[in-house]
Amino acid sequence: MLLRRLYTTGRASVPRLTAKSSESVAAGMVGSIGNTPLIHLESLSRRVGRQIFGKAEQMSVGGSVKDRAALGLIVDAEEKGLLKPGGVVVEGTAGNTGIGLAHICLARGYKCVIFMPDTQSQEKIDLLRSLGCDVRPVPAVAYEDPQNYNHQAQRFAEETPGAYWTNQFDNLANRAIHYETTGPEIWHQLDGKVDGFVCATGTGGTLAGVSRYLKEKSDGATQIWLADPPGSVLKDVFTNPGAEIGPRSGSSITEGIGQGRVTNNLADSPIDKAIRVDDEESIAMVFDLLANEGISVGSSSALNVVAAIKMAQALPEGSSVATVICDSAARYQSRLFNRAWIEAKGLLDAIPEEHHKFLS
Repeated sequence: MLLRRLYTTGRASVPRLTAKSSESVAAGMVGSIGNTPLIHLESLSRRVGRQIFGKAEQMSVGGSVKDRAALGLIVDAEEKGLLKPGGVVVEGTAGNTGIGLAHICLARGYKCVIFMPDTQSQEKIDLLRSLGCDVRPVPAVAYEDPQNYNHQAQRFAEETPGAYWTNQFDNLANRAIHYETTGPEIWHQLDGKVDGFVCATGTGGTLAGVSRYLKEKSDGATQIWLADPPGSVLKDVFTNPGAEIGPRSGSSITEGIGQGRVTNNLADSPIDKAIRVDDEESIAMVFDLLANEGISVGSSSALNVVAAIKMAQALPEGSSVATVICDSAARYQSRLFNRAWIEAKGLLDAIPEEHHKFLS
């Protein structure tokens, strides 16, 4: 159990992420990660006659669900003696894991080097640099290509004294922290009535960790679905187990989710069904949540909510379904709320006319 092992490593003590009262005092930035609210999405729940909930990870101190993974990866490396005081943390990331790592590195005295695809939003790049990261945008190429951002991060860490590659995609410390924190939080927040959980996956850590916990606690009763954007192979992989994985093709407006392979974190996860969510559905939900729930989310979070609705409609009336609100729309403002960008993607017609007021 990752967070039941040594959690001090010669630095300021870091408490386990456990349910805490509203009067609790967090031990610094690191101690504040986790225990996010679970939001009842009321307008959507009324529409479908089921209860839909979003785990509000955008309210984490670093602004996304990836704060948890970042903490798990760093603590695991410290415990194993792989990351020394004053060392260099290196990762290949679409942005949010890097932002979480940057915050923790500042709090714990490490340098941070981030390799990321050059297709990511400028807001993420600017934020990483403002947090003191050495940010290295590289061309977005397939995982099989030696110039893939993950491989470049690995090579840099191997060639740099004192550096450690956190390897978020295949380091099982990622899914472990979600098994020990995110899953239990959702279970307790819903008093054990979790009929379904669904989310998209990039590294696989959130879905893998949460699904394992919920399946164990419910004796297998909780349904687990994987939501996949266009251009990802995971829907096909989990719909046709054992079939050969074809080349990844197509693209999506979502960032940080979808895959061309099954990561170590995701492997052997207890997934009951995988579905595809189109960009038209995701972009419409961005503005639906803003207009009707007052919640501003990115396209990946919107995709998760669309998937939660689809799952809820497949379950009996009154069922409770949870998903993850990964981050806020603030990191995608120049894209998602830019009329010209939306039009260039051919998605303007997917947004109801009454919601065009949010575009600039």
